[in-house]
Amino acid sequence: MLPLLVRLAVASLCISTTGAFVLTRTTTPAQGTTLTPVTPAAPATKVSPSHPLALSSTQQPSSSSSSVSNQQAYEYTVLDADAATTEWEIDCYSRPVVRGGKKLWEILVTDSAGSFRFRQELPSNQVNSKNVRQVVDNLMEMADTKPEIIRFFRGAMFNMLNIALQELAVTTRPSRCTLALATWLEERHANVYPNMEGYNRNMVGSSAPSFLDVRTPVKLPDALRGEKYAFVSLPVAEFLPGGGVNADTAGLGRLCAMPADIPGDAFVQGVVILSQRAKALASWLAGTEVVALTADLRKRVLIMETDIDTEYLLARLNDQQRAEAAALEEGKDGLKGLHFVCVQEDDDSDPEGFWLLRQLPNNI
Repeated sequence: MLPLLVRLAVASLCISTTGAFVLTRTTTPAQGTTLTPVTPAAPATKVSPSHPLALSSTQQPSSSSSSVSNQQAYEYTVLDADAATTEWEIDCYSRPVVRGGKKLWEILVTDSAGSFRFRQELPSNQVNSKNVRQVVDNLMEMADTKPEIIRFFRGAMFNMLNIALQELAVTTRPSRCTLALATWLEERHANVYPNMEGYNRNMVGSSAPSFLDVRTPVKLPDALRGEKYAFVSLPVAEFLPGGGVNADTAGLGRLCAMPADIPGDAFVQGVVILSQRAKALASWLAGTEVVALTADLRKRVLIMETDIDTEYLLARLNDQQRAEAAALEEGKDGLKGLHFVCVQEDDDSDPEGFWLLRQLPNNI
């Protein structure tokens, strides 16, 4: 059983005329303990260049080869082979760098644990599904741990990547659950691209929501609505080794990796949903790609984001709940988007599903 959750003062949910929940009360966060932040991982090691694909950034391929993967030098770095997973994450997109009047295009690939990092540049006139598929296919051939799932998060690249990956022996999942990739992109936007010749900061995406985003959240299926809820917070200690939240207590849920520089005395904000149909709700959420909970304070609604662009309306907020939802958003902003959602039958039961989430930044 997860700590603190059994002592929550849980509020009732009323069904509005639109079928969404009307939030009526929240709880007060408990106090936590001060901890030392997680120690960073050990230095990376390069894959042996003896393999025909293992080119470092300084090696140049043979000019006689016609393969796109051999026309461009690439980097392949193994950070922790023992942590490798079968869930890969890919991004193919232009970067805020211009060379010879053309944008820099990169393919970045890692896995959900960030156990390796692969990078290859593509000339802008070679950015197509055929060449992307060849690059990924070559990487799969070289990797010791083969992917079963490959995720990508950019809606703008959906068609090309979907076509590129559909002929490979993997399951393709358009999803914003690509946190290892997002972490890598954040690092590159902070420390790599600004130091490249031709960098243009005006090409970096805005972190503010676009006024052109006119997505309308849809309500949850009737059979999946909860009866009670609570805004809660848990100390970071509960998510570190020895804490109460781990793979054994998360049920059908999924736990994202904790960023290494999260303050040890911080609190992670979240929402608990209590329902007599908790198992059905948790099973349904497990079958989706749960990305984040978002409070739209202007529209006074609480939204669950899934997949690449799907939104579900969880609740409408009154004045008091709007203030509590604002605290949720402030907590996310202070912890790099970190927050959680928990589904359980009542305040004395174990969770059917616990999701530790991190909302992707908008400017990557």
